[in-house]
Amino acid sequence: MPIYEYHCDQCDKDFECLIFRSDDIPECPTCNGNNVKRMMSACGFLSKGGGGETVSRSAGASSCGGCSASSCAGCGH
Repeated sequence: MPIYEYHCDQCDKDFECLIFRSDDIPECPTCNGNNVKRMMSACGFLSKGGGGETVSRSAGASSCGGCSASSCAGCGH
């Protein structure tokens, strides 16, 4: 069950929602409206080598693309 990002056109807020079925339409947690659109999300990953070292990283479109920290908590973003 994926978590998707949505934008509410009614109150102009962004929110995340866990979706159980692909035809579910979430309700905005701020205004309870259902005029929402799913947004494109960036994802990131780390690939580890046999010794646990990071061999590849991707931060999607985030500003942390060149970050050298071992986790997002490492740089405070």
